[in-house]
Order: sequence, then structure tokens, then C-alpha cells
Amino acid sequence: MSDHVTLWLVIAGLALGSFGLRFVFLGLVGNRAMPAWLLRHLRYTAVAILPALVAPLVAWPAATGGEPDPARLGATFVTLGVGIATRNVFAGLVTGAATLFILMAWLG
Repeated sequence: MSDHVTLWLVIAGLALGSFGLRFVFLGLVGNRAMPAWLLRHLRYTAVAILPALVAPLVAWPAATGGEPDPARLGATFVTLGVGIATRNVFAGLVTGAATLFILMAWLG
């Protein structure tokens, strides 16, 4: 393990960076009106986060040593299809989880 001074300097630097990033948006811009084009783009931030978190787990799952898995790929396509067809995130998540459970039991 590195020495304690380096560790605490890294922790302090990360804390200051995290605070600074949040302060820019909440402290400086928080009480001002944002332009319409920026608000339109910010609406899609939440929609982009879930696929960005899930995509590596589907493409290179740790459970299979990084090899693509038919059960996970099948559940991904079912989730995507149900999500697009119903426009309901909850329905997509539930059917995707059920599909993953069934395919993992069926395929082994």
C-alpha cells in the first residue's frame, strides 16, 4: 500500500474535484434559467445512463469470463423489444429479468 500522505492527498483531491463539479451546476447555475436547447439535451441524460451501465455487463459479462452469453443477449433483446413496444421502462425491466432467469435455467 502507498504511504498515508499520498493516499490522503488523492482523497482530498477527489473530494475537491467532486465538490467543484457539483458547485458549478448547483451553486453557479442552479438559480438561473437555462437555455431551451440545453434543457432539451439534459432530458436525455437519464435515458442514456441505464444503457451505458448495462452494455458492458451484456457484452463482456464477468460471470462468463468476458465471453458473450446467449442468455444475457436474449434477455437484452427481449428487454429492448418490450421497452420499444410498450414505452414502459418497468415492463421492459421485468420482462428482461424474467427472460434472463428462464434462459439461464433452460440453457444451464
